[in-house]
Amino acid sequence: MRNLIYPFLCAALLGGCADVSQRPYQTPDMPAKTSWSGKISPVTPTETIRPDWWKEFKDPYLDNLVATAISGNFDLKILAARTQAAKAAIGEARAGALPSLNAGAGASFEKTTGQNFTKQFNVGTQANWDIDIWGKVEKGALAQTAEFRASEADWRAGYLTMVSEVSTTYFQILQFDEQIDRQERALDKNKQILKIYEAMLANGLIPNTRVLQQRAEVNRLNTDLIELRRLRDLAGNALSTLLGTPAGEFRMPAGHLQDRVQFPEVPSGLPSALLKRRPDIVAAEFRVLEAYNLEGQAKLAQLPSVSLTGRGGSSSFALTDLLKTFTFGLLPSINFPIFDPSVKARVKTSEAEAKVAEAQYRKTVIAAFEEVENALVNLDAHKKQRIELQQQVDQLKTVSDQVQAQLREGLISQLEVFETERSLLGAQLALLANHQQILADTITLYKVLGGGWPSVDVAVK
Repeated sequence: MRNLIYPFLCAALLGGCADVSQRPYQTPDMPAKTSWSGKISPVTPTETIRPDWWKEFKDPYLDNLVATAISGNFDLKILAARTQAAKAAIGEARAGALPSLNAGAGASFEKTTGQNFTKQFNVGTQANWDIDIWGKVEKGALAQTAEFRASEADWRAGYLTMVSEVSTTYFQILQFDEQIDRQERALDKNKQILKIYEAMLANGLIPNTRVLQQRAEVNRLNTDLIELRRLRDLAGNALSTLLGTPAGEFRMPAGHLQDRVQFPEVPSGLPSALLKRRPDIVAAEFRVLEAYNLEGQAKLAQLPSVSLTGRGGSSSFALTDLLKTFTFGLLPSINFPIFDPSVKARVKTSEAEAKVAEAQYRKTVIAAFEEVENALVNLDAHKKQRIELQQQVDQLKTVSDQVQAQLREGLISQLEVFETERSLLGAQLALLANHQQILADTITLYKVLGGGWPSVDVAVK
Protein backbone atom coordinates (compact mmCIF):
# COMPACT_ATOMS: atom_id res chain seq x y z
CA MET A 1 0.00 0.00 0.00
CA ARG A 2 2.92 2.29 0.81
CA ASN A 3 4.31 1.69 -2.66
CA LEU A 4 1.08 3.06 -4.17
CA ILE A 5 0.78 6.06 -1.83
CA TYR A 6 4.31 7.39 -2.34
CA PRO A 7 3.85 8.11 -6.07
CA PHE A 8 0.64 10.02 -5.36
CA LEU A 9 2.38 12.13 -2.73
CA CYS A 10 5.15 12.91 -5.19
CA ALA A 11 2.58 13.85 -7.82
CA ALA A 12 0.85 16.21 -5.42
CA LEU A 13 4.19 17.77 -4.44
CA LEU A 14 5.19 18.38 -8.06
CA GLY A 15 1.71 19.57 -8.91
CA GLY A 16 2.04 22.27 -6.27
CA CYS A 17 4.76 23.87 -8.37
CA ALA A 18 2.32 24.64 -11.24
CA ASP A 19 0.12 27.73 -11.21
CA VAL A 20 -3.42 26.39 -11.62
CA SER A 21 -5.24 29.24 -9.88
CA GLN A 22 -8.20 30.80 -11.70
CA ARG A 23 -10.32 33.77 -10.78
CA PRO A 24 -14.04 33.12 -10.13
CA TYR A 25 -16.12 33.44 -13.29
CA GLN A 26 -17.93 36.71 -13.84
CA THR A 27 -19.64 38.37 -16.77
CA PRO A 28 -17.21 40.64 -18.66
CA ASP A 29 -17.60 44.25 -17.58
CA MET A 30 -19.47 46.58 -19.93
CA PRO A 31 -20.28 50.30 -20.03
CA ALA A 32 -23.65 50.85 -18.39
CA LYS A 33 -26.59 51.85 -20.57
CA THR A 34 -28.34 54.50 -18.53
CA SER A 35 -31.01 55.76 -20.93
CA TRP A 36 -32.70 55.08 -24.25
CA SER A 37 -34.04 57.22 -27.05
CA GLY A 38 -37.57 58.50 -26.63
CA LYS A 39 -39.83 58.49 -23.62
CA ILE A 40 -39.30 54.83 -22.85
CA SER A 41 -38.53 53.39 -19.44
CA PRO A 42 -37.24 49.94 -18.47
CA VAL A 43 -39.88 47.32 -17.71
CA THR A 44 -39.82 43.65 -16.93
CA PRO A 45 -39.53 41.24 -19.90
CA THR A 46 -43.03 39.85 -19.44
CA GLU A 47 -44.49 43.33 -19.88
CA THR A 48 -42.76 43.89 -23.19
CA ILE A 49 -43.04 41.13 -25.78
CA ARG A 50 -45.03 37.92 -26.03
CA PRO A 51 -43.14 34.86 -27.39
CA ASP A 52 -45.37 34.63 -30.49
CA TRP A 53 -45.07 38.36 -31.16
CA TRP A 54 -45.88 38.06 -34.88
CA LYS A 55 -49.49 37.31 -33.94
CA GLU A 56 -49.77 40.93 -32.83
CA PHE A 57 -50.23 41.80 -36.52
CA LYS A 58 -53.58 39.92 -36.46
CA ASP A 59 -52.97 38.26 -39.82
CA PRO A 60 -53.83 34.51 -39.97
CA TYR A 61 -52.00 34.12 -43.29
CA LEU A 62 -48.79 35.40 -41.69
CA ASP A 63 -49.31 33.01 -38.77
CA ASN A 64 -49.50 30.09 -41.20
CA LEU A 65 -46.37 31.24 -43.03
CA VAL A 66 -44.41 31.41 -39.79
CA ALA A 67 -45.63 27.97 -38.72
CA THR A 68 -44.57 26.53 -42.08
CA ALA A 69 -41.16 28.18 -41.85
CA ILE A 70 -40.55 26.91 -38.32
CA SER A 71 -41.02 23.33 -39.50
CA GLY A 72 -39.38 23.64 -42.92
CA ASN A 73 -36.62 26.27 -42.77
CA PHE A 74 -33.24 24.65 -43.47
CA ASP A 75 -31.19 27.23 -41.57
CA LEU A 76 -33.14 26.31 -38.44
CA LYS A 77 -32.61 22.61 -39.12
CA ILE A 78 -28.87 23.17 -39.43
CA LEU A 79 -28.80 25.07 -36.14
CA ALA A 80 -30.87 22.33 -34.48
CA ALA A 81 -28.46 19.68 -35.76
CA ARG A 82 -25.51 21.66 -34.41
CA THR A 83 -27.24 21.83 -31.05
CA GLN A 84 -27.66 18.05 -31.02
CA ALA A 85 -24.02 17.58 -32.01
CA ALA A 86 -22.91 19.88 -29.19
CA LYS A 87 -25.07 17.95 -26.74
CA ALA A 88 -23.58 14.63 -27.85
CA ALA A 89 -20.09 16.08 -27.47
CA ILE A 90 -20.72 16.53 -23.72
CA GLY A 91 -20.82 12.75 -23.32
CA GLU A 92 -17.69 12.44 -25.42
CA ALA A 93 -15.91 14.92 -23.13
CA ARG A 94 -17.01 13.06 -19.97
CA ALA A 95 -15.89 9.74 -21.42
CA GLY A 96 -12.29 10.82 -20.83
CA ALA A 97 -12.73 10.14 -17.11
CA LEU A 98 -14.02 6.59 -17.61
CA PRO A 99 -11.88 3.43 -17.79
CA SER A 100 -11.53 1.62 -21.09
CA LEU A 101 -11.33 -2.11 -21.68
CA ASN A 102 -9.88 -3.88 -24.71
CA ALA A 103 -9.81 -7.58 -25.45
CA GLY A 104 -8.16 -9.52 -28.20
CA ALA A 105 -7.18 -12.99 -29.34
CA GLY A 106 -4.66 -14.30 -31.81
CA ALA A 107 -2.79 -17.29 -33.12
CA SER A 108 0.56 -17.93 -34.82
CA PHE A 109 1.58 -20.80 -37.07
CA GLU A 110 5.22 -21.42 -37.99
CA LYS A 111 7.13 -24.00 -40.05
CA THR A 112 10.91 -23.98 -40.36
CA THR A 113 12.84 -26.31 -42.65
CA GLY A 114 13.99 -29.32 -40.68
CA GLN A 115 11.81 -28.38 -37.70
CA ASN A 116 8.36 -29.48 -36.60
CA PHE A 117 5.32 -27.38 -37.41
CA THR A 118 4.45 -25.15 -34.41
CA LYS A 119 1.35 -23.29 -33.47
CA GLN A 120 0.52 -20.98 -30.58
CA PHE A 121 -2.74 -19.43 -29.38
CA ASN A 122 -3.18 -16.39 -27.11
CA VAL A 123 -5.92 -14.29 -25.58
CA GLY A 124 -5.58 -11.08 -23.58
CA THR A 125 -7.32 -8.10 -22.10
CA GLN A 126 -6.15 -4.64 -21.11
CA ALA A 127 -7.91 -2.05 -18.99
CA ASN A 128 -6.78 1.58 -18.87
CA TRP A 129 -7.97 4.27 -16.51
CA ASP A 130 -6.65 7.82 -16.47
CA ILE A 131 -7.81 9.00 -13.07
CA ASP A 132 -9.21 12.54 -13.18
CA ILE A 133 -7.95 13.45 -9.72
CA TRP A 134 -7.67 17.20 -10.50
CA GLY A 135 -10.94 17.61 -12.40
CA LYS A 136 -9.35 18.30 -15.79
CA VAL A 137 -11.84 16.13 -17.65
CA GLU A 138 -14.74 17.69 -15.75
CA LYS A 139 -13.51 21.14 -16.79
CA GLY A 140 -13.59 20.01 -20.41
CA ALA A 141 -17.12 18.68 -19.94
CA LEU A 142 -18.21 22.00 -18.44
CA ALA A 143 -16.69 23.81 -21.41
CA GLN A 144 -18.60 21.59 -23.82
CA THR A 145 -21.79 22.10 -21.80
CA ALA A 146 -21.33 25.85 -22.21
CA GLU A 147 -20.89 25.34 -25.96
CA PHE A 148 -24.10 23.32 -26.00
CA ARG A 149 -25.96 26.12 -24.23
CA ALA A 150 -24.42 28.62 -26.66
CA SER A 151 -25.61 26.54 -29.60
CA GLU A 152 -29.11 26.52 -28.09
CA ALA A 153 -28.95 30.33 -27.98
CA ASP A 154 -27.71 30.32 -31.59
CA TRP A 155 -30.84 28.35 -32.52
CA ARG A 156 -33.01 30.90 -30.74
CA ALA A 157 -31.23 33.74 -32.55
CA GLY A 158 -31.72 31.93 -35.86
CA TYR A 159 -35.38 31.33 -35.03
CA LEU A 160 -35.85 35.02 -34.27
CA THR A 161 -34.07 36.07 -37.46
CA MET A 162 -36.07 33.62 -39.56
CA VAL A 163 -39.45 34.78 -38.20
CA SER A 164 -38.41 38.40 -38.72
CA GLU A 165 -37.37 37.73 -42.32
CA VAL A 166 -40.58 35.83 -43.08
CA SER A 167 -42.69 38.67 -41.68
CA THR A 168 -40.72 41.42 -43.42
CA THR A 169 -40.69 39.60 -46.76
CA TYR A 170 -44.42 38.93 -46.51
CA PHE A 171 -45.12 42.61 -45.91
CA GLN A 172 -42.85 43.58 -48.80
CA ILE A 173 -44.78 41.31 -51.16
CA LEU A 174 -48.06 42.87 -50.06
CA GLN A 175 -46.54 46.29 -50.59
CA PHE A 176 -45.42 45.33 -54.10
CA ASP A 177 -48.92 44.03 -54.88
CA GLU A 178 -50.46 47.31 -53.81
CA GLN A 179 -47.83 49.31 -55.67
CA ILE A 180 -48.41 47.26 -58.81
CA ASP A 181 -52.15 47.87 -58.57
CA ARG A 182 -51.66 51.62 -58.15
CA GLN A 183 -49.00 51.70 -60.85
CA GLU A 184 -51.35 50.02 -63.31
CA ARG A 185 -53.99 52.64 -62.54
CA ALA A 186 -51.43 55.42 -62.99
CA LEU A 187 -50.44 53.90 -66.32
CA ASP A 188 -54.07 53.86 -67.46
CA LYS A 189 -54.49 57.52 -66.45
CA ASN A 190 -51.35 58.53 -68.35
CA LYS A 191 -52.47 56.62 -71.42
CA GLN A 192 -55.71 58.58 -71.30
CA ILE A 193 -53.71 61.80 -70.98
CA LEU A 194 -51.66 60.73 -73.99
CA LYS A 195 -54.80 60.23 -76.05
CA ILE A 196 -55.99 63.73 -75.14
CA TYR A 197 -52.62 65.18 -76.10
CA GLU A 198 -52.63 63.34 -79.41
CA ALA A 199 -56.11 64.71 -80.16
CA MET A 200 -54.97 68.21 -79.23
CA LEU A 201 -51.91 67.81 -81.46
CA ALA A 202 -54.10 66.79 -84.37
CA ASN A 203 -56.07 70.03 -83.91
CA GLY A 204 -52.88 72.06 -83.66
CA LEU A 205 -53.51 73.05 -80.04
CA ILE A 206 -50.18 71.82 -78.59
CA PRO A 207 -46.72 71.19 -80.00
CA ASN A 208 -45.42 67.70 -80.80
CA THR A 209 -42.90 67.90 -77.96
CA ARG A 210 -45.73 67.76 -75.40
CA VAL A 211 -46.93 64.48 -76.92
CA LEU A 212 -43.42 63.05 -76.93
CA GLN A 213 -42.98 63.97 -73.28
CA GLN A 214 -46.18 62.15 -72.38
CA ARG A 215 -45.16 59.09 -74.38
CA ALA A 216 -41.86 59.08 -72.48
CA GLU A 217 -43.85 59.23 -69.23
CA VAL A 218 -45.86 56.17 -70.33
CA ASN A 219 -42.58 54.40 -71.12
CA ARG A 220 -41.26 55.25 -67.66
CA LEU A 221 -44.36 53.94 -65.94
CA ASN A 222 -44.18 50.71 -67.96
CA THR A 223 -40.54 50.31 -66.95
CA ASP A 224 -41.37 50.89 -63.30
CA LEU A 225 -44.21 48.37 -63.52
CA ILE A 226 -41.89 45.71 -64.96
CA GLU A 227 -39.40 46.44 -62.16
CA LEU A 228 -42.09 46.12 -59.48
CA ARG A 229 -43.17 42.76 -60.86
CA ARG A 230 -39.54 41.61 -60.92
CA LEU A 231 -39.04 42.64 -57.30
CA ARG A 232 -42.27 40.92 -56.35
CA ASP A 233 -41.10 37.66 -57.94
CA LEU A 234 -37.72 37.89 -56.21
CA ALA A 235 -39.37 38.49 -52.85
CA GLY A 236 -41.61 35.50 -53.52
CA ASN A 237 -38.54 33.36 -54.21
CA ALA A 238 -36.94 34.56 -50.98
CA LEU A 239 -40.09 33.69 -49.06
CA SER A 240 -40.15 30.22 -50.64
CA THR A 241 -36.59 29.59 -49.47
CA LEU A 242 -37.45 30.74 -45.95
CA LEU A 243 -40.36 28.28 -45.93
CA GLY A 244 -38.09 25.44 -47.09
CA THR A 245 -39.79 25.25 -50.50
CA PRO A 246 -37.97 25.37 -53.86
CA ALA A 247 -38.10 28.85 -55.37
CA GLY A 248 -40.92 29.14 -57.89
CA GLU A 249 -42.97 26.34 -56.32
CA PHE A 250 -44.74 28.64 -53.88
CA ARG A 251 -46.87 31.53 -55.08
CA MET A 252 -48.44 33.87 -52.57
CA PRO A 253 -51.84 35.26 -53.58
CA ALA A 254 -52.00 38.99 -54.21
CA GLY A 255 -53.19 41.27 -51.46
CA HIS A 256 -53.17 44.86 -50.25
CA LEU A 257 -50.86 45.70 -47.36
CA GLN A 258 -52.86 48.55 -45.85
CA ASP A 259 -56.12 46.60 -46.00
CA ARG A 260 -54.71 43.39 -44.53
CA VAL A 261 -52.11 44.45 -41.94
CA GLN A 262 -52.54 47.15 -39.34
CA PHE A 263 -50.06 48.47 -36.83
CA PRO A 264 -49.80 46.50 -33.58
CA GLU A 265 -49.34 48.00 -30.17
CA VAL A 266 -45.62 48.66 -29.99
CA PRO A 267 -43.94 47.75 -26.68
CA SER A 268 -44.24 50.68 -24.32
CA GLY A 269 -41.00 49.94 -22.51
CA LEU A 270 -37.64 48.29 -22.84
CA PRO A 271 -36.84 45.05 -21.00
CA SER A 272 -34.78 45.52 -17.88
CA ALA A 273 -32.94 42.26 -18.69
CA LEU A 274 -32.01 43.01 -22.30
CA LEU A 275 -28.51 41.53 -21.93
CA LYS A 276 -29.90 38.29 -20.52
CA ARG A 277 -32.70 37.70 -23.01
CA ARG A 278 -31.19 38.50 -26.42
CA PRO A 279 -30.10 35.12 -27.84
CA ASP A 280 -26.95 36.44 -29.53
CA ILE A 281 -25.75 38.03 -26.27
CA VAL A 282 -26.55 34.88 -24.31
CA ALA A 283 -24.61 32.80 -26.85
CA ALA A 284 -21.64 35.16 -26.67
CA GLU A 285 -21.53 34.96 -22.87
CA PHE A 286 -21.79 31.17 -22.87
CA ARG A 287 -18.75 31.16 -25.15
CA VAL A 288 -16.96 33.33 -22.60
CA LEU A 289 -17.82 30.68 -20.02
CA GLU A 290 -16.63 27.96 -22.40
CA ALA A 291 -13.28 29.75 -22.86
CA TYR A 292 -13.05 30.17 -19.06
CA ASN A 293 -13.44 26.43 -18.51
CA LEU A 294 -11.01 25.58 -21.31
CA GLU A 295 -8.47 27.90 -19.69
CA GLY A 296 -8.99 26.07 -16.39
CA GLN A 297 -8.59 22.72 -18.13
CA ALA A 298 -5.33 23.86 -19.75
CA LYS A 299 -3.98 24.95 -16.36
CA LEU A 300 -4.97 21.67 -14.73
CA ALA A 301 -3.20 19.84 -17.53
CA GLN A 302 0.07 21.09 -15.96
CA LEU A 303 -0.50 18.78 -13.00
CA PRO A 304 0.74 15.19 -12.95
CA SER A 305 -1.66 12.60 -14.28
CA VAL A 306 -2.11 9.19 -12.73
CA SER A 307 -3.18 6.19 -14.73
CA LEU A 308 -3.75 2.52 -13.96
CA THR A 309 -3.23 -0.17 -16.54
CA GLY A 310 -4.32 -3.73 -15.91
CA ARG A 311 -3.27 -6.53 -18.23
CA GLY A 312 -4.28 -10.13 -18.29
CA GLY A 313 -3.91 -12.96 -20.74
CA SER A 314 -3.02 -16.52 -21.52
CA SER A 315 -1.11 -18.34 -24.23
CA SER A 316 -0.84 -22.01 -25.12
CA PHE A 317 0.44 -24.27 -27.86
CA ALA A 318 -2.89 -26.09 -27.83
CA LEU A 319 -6.25 -24.40 -28.16
CA THR A 320 -7.76 -26.73 -25.53
CA ASP A 321 -5.16 -25.64 -22.96
CA LEU A 322 -5.55 -21.89 -23.64
CA LEU A 323 -7.59 -21.01 -20.58
CA LYS A 324 -5.90 -23.31 -18.08
CA THR A 325 -3.48 -20.59 -17.01
CA PHE A 326 -3.99 -16.82 -16.79
CA THR A 327 -1.51 -14.03 -16.08
CA PHE A 328 -2.58 -10.70 -14.59
CA GLY A 329 -0.61 -7.52 -13.99
CA LEU A 330 -1.36 -4.03 -12.61
CA LEU A 331 0.78 -1.16 -13.85
CA PRO A 332 0.18 2.22 -12.08
CA SER A 333 2.00 5.16 -13.68
CA ILE A 334 2.46 8.87 -13.19
CA ASN A 335 3.08 11.39 -15.95
CA PHE A 336 4.59 14.82 -15.28
CA PRO A 337 3.41 17.10 -18.13
CA ILE A 338 4.72 20.15 -16.29
CA PHE A 339 7.95 19.59 -18.18
CA ASP A 340 6.14 19.46 -21.52
CA PRO A 341 6.51 22.83 -23.33
CA SER A 342 3.32 22.20 -25.32
CA VAL A 343 1.32 22.21 -22.08
CA LYS A 344 2.68 25.63 -21.13
CA ALA A 345 1.96 26.88 -24.64
CA ARG A 346 -1.61 25.61 -24.38
CA VAL A 347 -2.14 27.60 -21.20
CA LYS A 348 -1.07 30.83 -22.92
CA THR A 349 -3.23 30.01 -25.94
CA SER A 350 -6.31 29.38 -23.79
CA GLU A 351 -5.77 32.63 -21.91
CA ALA A 352 -5.58 34.53 -25.21
CA GLU A 353 -8.69 32.77 -26.52
CA ALA A 354 -10.56 33.73 -23.33
CA LYS A 355 -9.71 37.38 -23.99
CA VAL A 356 -10.99 37.00 -27.56
CA ALA A 357 -14.28 35.57 -26.28
CA GLU A 358 -14.66 38.44 -23.82
CA ALA A 359 -13.96 41.01 -26.53
CA GLN A 360 -16.50 39.31 -28.79
CA TYR A 361 -19.07 39.44 -26.01
CA ARG A 362 -18.48 43.18 -25.50
CA LYS A 363 -18.76 43.76 -29.23
CA THR A 364 -22.07 41.86 -29.33
CA VAL A 365 -23.46 43.93 -26.44
CA ILE A 366 -22.36 47.24 -27.96
CA ALA A 367 -23.91 46.22 -31.29
CA ALA A 368 -27.13 45.31 -29.46
CA PHE A 369 -27.30 48.76 -27.88
CA GLU A 370 -26.87 50.33 -31.31
CA GLU A 371 -29.57 48.13 -32.85
CA VAL A 372 -32.08 49.01 -30.13
CA GLU A 373 -31.30 52.72 -30.42
CA ASN A 374 -31.59 52.60 -34.22
CA ALA A 375 -34.89 50.74 -34.02
CA LEU A 376 -36.31 53.34 -31.65
CA VAL A 377 -35.05 56.25 -33.76
CA ASN A 378 -36.37 54.76 -37.02
CA LEU A 379 -39.77 53.89 -35.61
CA ASP A 380 -40.20 57.33 -34.07
CA ALA A 381 -39.11 59.16 -37.24
CA HIS A 382 -41.27 57.09 -39.58
CA LYS A 383 -44.31 57.59 -37.36
CA LYS A 384 -43.76 61.33 -37.50
CA GLN A 385 -43.37 61.12 -41.28
CA ARG A 386 -46.62 59.23 -41.47
CA ILE A 387 -48.47 62.15 -39.89
CA GLU A 388 -47.10 64.49 -42.57
CA LEU A 389 -47.77 62.03 -45.40
CA GLN A 390 -51.32 61.40 -44.20
CA GLN A 391 -51.98 65.14 -44.13
CA GLN A 392 -50.55 65.43 -47.64
CA VAL A 393 -52.80 62.64 -48.92
CA ASP A 394 -55.84 64.13 -47.20
CA GLN A 395 -55.18 67.54 -48.71
CA LEU A 396 -54.59 66.17 -52.20
CA LYS A 397 -57.72 64.03 -51.86
CA THR A 398 -59.72 67.16 -51.02
CA VAL A 399 -58.24 68.86 -54.09
CA SER A 400 -59.13 65.84 -56.22
CA ASP A 401 -62.72 65.87 -54.98
CA GLN A 402 -63.05 69.57 -55.73
CA VAL A 403 -61.55 69.12 -59.19
CA GLN A 404 -64.02 66.33 -59.89
CA ALA A 405 -66.87 68.68 -58.90
CA GLN A 406 -65.50 71.38 -61.18
CA LEU A 407 -65.31 68.86 -64.01
CA ARG A 408 -69.00 68.01 -63.57
CA GLU A 409 -69.79 71.73 -63.78
CA GLY A 410 -67.74 71.99 -66.96
CA LEU A 411 -65.34 74.49 -65.42
CA ILE A 412 -62.16 72.51 -66.13
CA SER A 413 -60.96 69.86 -68.56
CA GLN A 414 -60.49 66.13 -68.00
CA LEU A 415 -56.77 66.72 -68.42
CA GLU A 416 -56.59 68.79 -65.23
CA VAL A 417 -58.39 65.98 -63.37
CA PHE A 418 -55.82 63.44 -64.55
CA GLU A 419 -52.95 65.65 -63.42
CA THR A 420 -54.50 66.05 -59.97
CA GLU A 421 -55.08 62.30 -59.65
CA ARG A 422 -51.48 61.61 -60.63
CA SER A 423 -50.23 63.83 -57.80
CA LEU A 424 -52.58 62.12 -55.37
CA LEU A 425 -51.36 58.71 -56.51
CA GLY A 426 -47.74 59.67 -55.84
CA ALA A 427 -48.58 60.75 -52.31
CA GLN A 428 -50.56 57.55 -51.70
CA LEU A 429 -47.59 55.45 -52.83
CA ALA A 430 -45.34 57.33 -50.42
CA LEU A 431 -47.83 56.66 -47.62
CA LEU A 432 -47.92 52.98 -48.58
CA ALA A 433 -44.11 52.76 -48.42
CA ASN A 434 -44.22 54.43 -45.02
CA HIS A 435 -46.81 51.90 -43.82
CA GLN A 436 -44.52 49.02 -44.79
CA GLN A 437 -41.54 50.75 -43.21
CA ILE A 438 -43.30 51.15 -39.86
CA LEU A 439 -44.24 47.47 -39.93
CA ALA A 440 -40.61 46.58 -40.69
CA ASP A 441 -39.43 48.87 -37.88
CA THR A 442 -41.83 47.17 -35.48
CA ILE A 443 -40.50 43.74 -36.48
CA THR A 444 -36.95 44.98 -36.01
CA LEU A 445 -37.82 46.32 -32.56
CA TYR A 446 -39.32 43.00 -31.53
CA LYS A 447 -36.19 41.26 -32.79
CA VAL A 448 -33.58 43.51 -31.17
CA LEU A 449 -35.41 43.34 -27.83
CA GLY A 450 -35.02 39.57 -27.75
CA GLY A 451 -38.27 38.44 -29.33
CA GLY A 452 -39.96 37.28 -26.14
CA TRP A 453 -37.32 34.75 -25.11
CA PRO A 454 -36.93 34.37 -21.32
CA SER A 455 -33.89 35.66 -19.49
CA VAL A 456 -30.91 33.34 -19.09
CA ASP A 457 -28.33 33.54 -16.30
CA VAL A 458 -24.87 32.39 -17.38
CA ALA A 459 -22.90 31.00 -14.46
CA VAL A 460 -20.54 28.20 -13.47
CA LYS A 461 -22.58 25.17 -12.45
